[in-house]
Amino acid sequence: MDQLISIILIGIALSMDTFSLSLSLGILDLDNKKAIKLALIVGIMHFLMPFLGNILGNTIITMLEINSDILLGIILIVIAIEMIIDVIKKEEPHFNLNLLGMFLFALGVSLDSFSVGLGLTLITSNIYLAMGIFSICSFLFTLGGVIIGRYASKILGIYASILGSAILFILGLVHII
Repeated sequence: MDQLISIILIGIALSMDTFSLSLSLGILDLDNKKAIKLALIVGIMHFLMPFLGNILGNTIITMLEINSDILLGIILIVIAIEMIIDVIKKEEPHFNLNLLGMFLFALGVSLDSFSVGLGLTLITSNIYLAMGIFSICSFLFTLGGVIIGRYASKILGIYASILGSAILFILGLVHII
């Protein structure tokens, strides 16, 4: 049960940057068909990237004989710090939302899930469940962000990123301690 809660919290935290950027895209008044297509692509990438990260992570842990809990904690904290740096930079995203633009958006927001994939087997033995939860969370947060972005201000996106960063940072500390 603790594993499931951790997986869901990580899925939510990984989806916060997606939500934040999707709010900005929602302000562009995307139609529903384009919003669903974008959310599907983001969801698929949040399934694939942890899988690729997991393959690489298992290789690194085996080769270097690293304490896996500490490695996972460090990875989560680094991702949290990167998310905070992105908030501080306050860079406005500019996207061309054709299919290639959607793929590049999805790739950009799913890179953090690649990093989580590096230590995914340390959280759960059922990585496919975890990747499925990450995928569903990112799909819902992307779609929700676009829809809410049609009606909300950009300020909400900053708070979402900060909350996601805090969740990852706390989970990272839990794994180190």
